[in-house]
Amino acid sequence: MKTILSIALMVLALCLVSEAQAVKVQEGDFYFSLESVKKLQELTAEGSNVNRMQNPRLTSTSFASVCANPSLPQEFMPLCMKRGASMSLSRLAAVPMDICEICAFAACTGC
Repeated sequence: MKTILSIALMVLALCLVSEAQAVKVQEGDFYFSLESVKKLQELTAEGSNVNRMQNPRLTSTSFASVCANPSLPQEFMPLCMKRGASMSLSRLAAVPMDICEICAFAACTGC
């Protein structure tokens, strides 16, 4: 019984430590997980590819459609409701992931 309790406490401590050390990306007053920002970048890339196929002059993604996409992580919803969300989302979509993963980018914290 003591062994099971000890193992459970160790697993719980490991989960709490790993969550606290997760990489976060800051945009204004908001913090987003690195995985969520990657998903946002995938969605904006998909939107850009669709727009380019329809009309090559349309290179920008409609961030209103990104906010309406059900695949967008829920943690972006407060940002989508904020005024100026398209600028914030475009900055997040431009975060360099390879640099962020090694925490060499100012907006990325938690390494």
